[in-house]
Amino acid sequence: MKRLRLCPNIITFNTLITALVKYPSTHSLFLCNELFNDALKLGLCPTTITINILIKGYCLAYKYKDANQLLDRMSEFGCVPDNVSYNTILDGLCEKGRLNEVRDLLLDMKGKGLMPNRNTYNILVHGYCKIGWLKDAAQIVELMTQNNTLPDVWTYNMLIGGLCNEGRIDDAIRIRDEMVGLKLLPDVKTYNTLINGCLDNKRSSEAFDLLEEMNQKGIKCNEITYNTLIKGYCKEGKMDKAREVLQKMEESGLCPDCVSYNTLISAYCKAGNLPEVLRIMKRIGEKGLKMDNFSLNTLLHILCQERKLDEAYELLSVAPTRGYLVDAVSYGTLITGYFRCADTEKALKLWDEMEEREVIPTIVTYNIIIGGLCKSGKTQQAIAKLNELLEKGIVPDEITYNTIIHGYCWEGNIEKAFQFHNKMVENSFKPDVYTCNILLRGLSREGMLEKAIKLFNTWIDKGKTTDVVTYNTLITALCKDQRLDDALGLVAEMEEKNIQRDKYTHNAIVGALTDAGRLKEAEEFMTDRERPSEQRLQMDDREHELRVDELDSSSIAYSQQIDELCAEGRYKDAMLIYAQVTQRGIDLQKSTYFTLIKGLIKRRKSISKTG
Repeated sequence: MKRLRLCPNIITFNTLITALVKYPSTHSLFLCNELFNDALKLGLCPTTITINILIKGYCLAYKYKDANQLLDRMSEFGCVPDNVSYNTILDGLCEKGRLNEVRDLLLDMKGKGLMPNRNTYNILVHGYCKIGWLKDAAQIVELMTQNNTLPDVWTYNMLIGGLCNEGRIDDAIRIRDEMVGLKLLPDVKTYNTLINGCLDNKRSSEAFDLLEEMNQKGIKCNEITYNTLIKGYCKEGKMDKAREVLQKMEESGLCPDCVSYNTLISAYCKAGNLPEVLRIMKRIGEKGLKMDNFSLNTLLHILCQERKLDEAYELLSVAPTRGYLVDAVSYGTLITGYFRCADTEKALKLWDEMEEREVIPTIVTYNIIIGGLCKSGKTQQAIAKLNELLEKGIVPDEITYNTIIHGYCWEGNIEKAFQFHNKMVENSFKPDVYTCNILLRGLSREGMLEKAIKLFNTWIDKGKTTDVVTYNTLITALCKDQRLDDALGLVAEMEEKNIQRDKYTHNAIVGALTDAGRLKEAEEFMTDRERPSEQRLQMDDREHELRVDELDSSSIAYSQQIDELCAEGRYKDAMLIYAQVTQRGIDLQKSTYFTLIKGLIKRRKSISKTG
């Protein structure tokens, strides 16, 4: 039009910027502003509609400050703001929970002589319900009625949703009844919200009563209704019922969507039912639907857990051809699987494949590869990956540093481990309890007990956090160095700090007391009332890896052998095996210590009687 020297009118201009706002790209706002400046130069007079479209664009891009500035400038263009102008900004601010700015804008709105309309009130109700301010939401509804603006179904649906999110199902049902009293008919959204609330709060029988009520009132179930029921059944582990709902959904003429199938896939994955997962995946492909990333990555995780790495790799390979988006999490999951099976070569090959496919690794993915290399004794290759991530502008985190420190300690290179610790501090990262535990373990393994004690004391003096692993590492080292009283002193310190001792504490102390011939103390320690709780005994994976010793197949075998010898009264032979086990640094099962101590006490009593 410009080239033909034709001047567009304001309707043409509004149509153009509406399209830019409705179908946004990275340059949409820039283009909108350029067009707006062009329009002003051409002498076009923007209308309130024009400004409202631009405000909408700013709000969709979360640029609320720019939206407010444009609102304030409307008078410069000869425009007067209306309810739509304010409601658009209010809606955006409420979505983000910026309620102080909401209040200021409402005051400005009233100052301009504009009264809130139903949309304004509904936006506020939605905003308050979203952050759980239900009392404030109810006050807005009261204010609506006082200002002769009647709440509508949408208003009540927001309130019901807010109450259900808080688990207040009875109050939500009461609000539904209040709607009916005001001649407002609950719609499918009302019932979907209530059914979802009941299922989330383990009130499934009420959910099905509501479903029956829907049928009686002639309110047709939609996709959301069925998906909600499928989710509820899957959550309770009732997979047969979930499948029945899927069948009813199809019988009613509705097509199950990605949400329906992905919910089933996630549930079957968690239950470890891989054949069913693969069957559903095949069905999804036949229907032209696609599985989302979460379900794909969950399935990869399950396959890796069950060491079905070939199947996992096959799934990863075909996923893009079936329309699935393979991301850094997908690759990271399989790389972790290969490292756990000690297949470093395949893990590195998959890393290269990830880069060839232009899947951008995150710091989490880098931590996986660095951790795997360190555990494989390839710390120098791990350092190369660290340099690679730094070159790419990715910022390492505490896990990255702790992993490499652990790698050096594992190799026995304590000097390098401390150099890296110092680099960690120089780069403004704070060493945490895991860092301390890694270094303590490294020093203890290399026989540098005095340096370990010095590190421990420095850490305590600085008021830093310690945990049961910290104490267990040092207690075990002291026991192996036959400094039993010092170890018992640390146990007492643990109790003072309310750090619950666990099976590793017990194993170290009882083993040392038994070696020292202090059997009565060992028995008392084992039967002490301060026994660790089950919850404390179950360490998470990360802490478990840092344990001083771990029970493995050798441990179980030796434990069973000692138990059998004690049962036969061959305590001397049992003690010989125990001596071999402790020399090798193998830990025994807790019950074996009980058996050994009781056997030795019994033997001592027998010798005393004979004497």
